[in-house]
Amino acid sequence: MSLVSEAVGSGKFRIVVGVIAAWAGFQLWLTLAAPGKISPELGGSSEKVNVQIELPFTPERFHVLAFQPYGRVTGTDDHSIELRGVKRTDLNAVARPYWVTAVGPIKQGG
Repeated sequence: MSLVSEAVGSGKFRIVVGVIAAWAGFQLWLTLAAPGKISPELGGSSEKVNVQIELPFTPERFHVLAFQPYGRVTGTDDHSIELRGVKRTDLNAVARPYWVTAVGPIKQGG
C-alpha cells in the first residue's frame, strides 16, 4: 500500500477533509447570501452610497472596525451602523459577514 493511499484511508484524513468541506461550504453560503441582504433601494448610478448596516445585536468596537475599510463610520445605534461613502463594488463585502442581517439606505433622522 502506498503512502498516499494509506493516508487517504485514514480517519484523520477524512476528518481534515470534512472540516475543509464544511469551511468551504460556509464561505460559499456567505458569498451567495450577501446580495440578498442588500436593499434594492440602494440602486442607482453613483459611485458611492451611504448605507445603514443592520445587525441582530448592539454593535461593538469589533464590528465598527470591521467596516472602516469600506467607508466612514458616522454612527451606531441599538442594532445598526451608519457607513458613508461605500463604493458600490464593496456592497457585497459589507453584507457578507454572517452577523449582518441587512444593508440599506440610511434612515431619515438617523
